Amino acid sequence: MKNIAGKTNPSADEIAEKAASGEDVSLYFTNKGEMKPAVQRVNVDFGVDMLKELDAIAKELNVSRQAVIKLYLRQSLNLHYLARKGMESK
Repeated sequence: MKNIAGKTNPSADEIAEKAASGEDVSLYFTNKGEMKPAVQRVNVDFGVDMLKELDAIAKELNVSRQAVIKLYLRQSLNLHYLARKGMESK
């Protein structure tokens, strides 16, 4: 976003406050972006052995434990949907 009259760009919270007070905030938006789905934090308990496995994989791939969990969960969901689709076509 370009600076407006030499001012620094307001934060998202500042823009939200302006909108909440009825100010026109349309100049802060270009309509070129896309909406990101909401992220919801969840707590999951893992056994120590599984955490060691996840950490070893994360180290091998040079990514975070969270990235490994997300990757494997996504792959598992994809396999689930493929299996379901295969069962429906029979």
